[in-house]
Amino acid sequence: MALAGGIGAVTRFIVDAEVRRQAPRIGVPLGTTFINITGSFLLGWVTGWWAAHTGDSSFKLILGTGFLGGYTTFSTASVEAARLVQAGRGWLSAVHAAAVLVSSVASAALGF
Repeated sequence: MALAGGIGAVTRFIVDAEVRRQAPRIGVPLGTTFINITGSFLLGWVTGWWAAHTGDSSFKLILGTGFLGGYTTFSTASVEAARLVQAGRGWLSAVHAAAVLVSSVASAALGF
């Protein structure tokens, strides 16, 4: 599980760097946003798949808790929201945090 978490964290780093390189700068952390929404979708998919199928539950733990736990980064999203507040952009921080929360939950439901 630790190895899967490490691979998830490296994947997050690569995806975040690529999103930052490709996306326009709009003042919010798009890389973290993309990662949390896609990670929520994948976790919803894994959970939904396992709810309908039997199998080795250790794979579910490795993929869901390990890889996706390392890939998603809600703690980084919290730090980035606090940085927006410190920069005097509290309104943007609140809107962005709410949008990420709603989008991530909706994404997980869609994946399920």
